[in-house]
Amino acid sequence: MIYIFTGNGGGKTIAALGLALRARGQNRKVVIIQFMKGKKDTGEFKIARKIGYQIYQYGRAEFLDINNPEPIDYKLAIEGFKKAKEVIKNKPHLLILDEINLACAIGLLAEKDILSFLKKIPRGIDVVLTGRFAPDSFIKIANGASEIVKIKHVFDKGIKAKRGIEY
Repeated sequence: MIYIFTGNGGGKTIAALGLALRARGQNRKVVIIQFMKGKKDTGEFKIARKIGYQIYQYGRAEFLDINNPEPIDYKLAIEGFKKAKEVIKNKPHLLILDEINLACAIGLLAEKDILSFLKKIPRGIDVVLTGRFAPDSFIKIANGASEIVKIKHVFDKGIKAKRGIEY
């Protein structure tokens, strides 16, 4: 099955992590690959070993300018995509590709390459794609897709990210 969490609202990664939590609760193998994320002080990164999922980050610690990615951003995204191809050989029950939609939308990864990869996922592996701007082609092949719409967000009021909530 392929699931998508997209939209301009907050909570796409959290929704995917909720599925990871459920899967681990059922003793299922979970692998998370985060694109454009490189901060090791996030809750999902810190708890991985305790809960028992694998998490790999392919991004810089600082935010990237989505309108002007740097060469390192392309390099890291490609490395992350290669990792995704590698980990499916070990047949995790759940593979989360966090922010892959956005990585595709800003041109770090090619839509056709991701689509080809998704069509070749072996049976028994569920895949979750997160990030804004999921291409219609991804939504078309997905078994489930949710759009998370921002109604309001604390960032709009200039409130900084809160440890344990936003990261």
